Amino acid sequence: MRKPRLEGKVVVVTGAAQGIGFGISEMIADEGASVVVSDINVEKGEAAAAKFREAGGKAIFVRADVASESDCAALMQTAADMFGRLDGLVNNAGWYPRSGLEQTTTEFWDKIQDINLRGPFYCCKYAVPLMRAAGGGSVVNMGSINGIQGLPNLVAYASAKGGLLTMTKTLAGAYARQRIRFNYLIPGWVLSEGEIALHAANGHSLESLQRTGESLTLGRHQTPLDSAYAAVYLLSDESVQVTGTVLNVDAGASSLPIQSADLYVG
Repeated sequence: MRKPRLEGKVVVVTGAAQGIGFGISEMIADEGASVVVSDINVEKGEAAAAKFREAGGKAIFVRADVASESDCAALMQTAADMFGRLDGLVNNAGWYPRSGLEQTTTEFWDKIQDINLRGPFYCCKYAVPLMRAAGGGSVVNMGSINGIQGLPNLVAYASAKGGLLTMTKTLAGAYARQRIRFNYLIPGWVLSEGEIALHAANGHSLESLQRTGESLTLGRHQTPLDSAYAAVYLLSDESVQVTGTVLNVDAGASSLPIQSADLYVG
């Protein structure tokens, strides 16, 4: 029988109650890791952890607001206290409403940065000492095409994701000698629950989004499963020589022309 790829590892996933975070957490649990499911939605987070346990995995739920330094510190410590160590972190929690430059208020800008950049900073800050104690670890920062070249109505979000890319590369260099790796995963355009709701509020039906997907490069939207395969690789010992990299799981959208740019988030 094939040995689970993450057997014995302990991994924290933020924003794990639904969408990409849920998909990644589910596969991590399937691959033998103890998963700490974290989210601000207690009901969905508890349900996610329970589902993973029912399937034979090891999982707990810890509520945390990534914009809170104390919440992030407690989240990492709880993972280590409950499972004895910390080996992996997936910074997935995010928020991406639209706003152009002239419509972006200070409050809007700050909230975007708090969730998409400050949160990963806090989580990394408190995960690193625990990973060092474990002899190394892997951090997967969920990035975006907008972190490379943002769309006009995603000024704050693109700035946060660009900052996350730079932070990823900076920390990869800073902690390489301690065997703590940092990588930036671009998931592409995933029709998560939040993405569907956002477009519904702007008059775009699920059917219209799905039709748009058929015209994209490689013929469909990306899925949480696509990101999960990539995240498991980056968290596993298969990638022990991979750090400071950008892994695109976006059907080439990072390097090919973006289609339907009025809708795309990525």
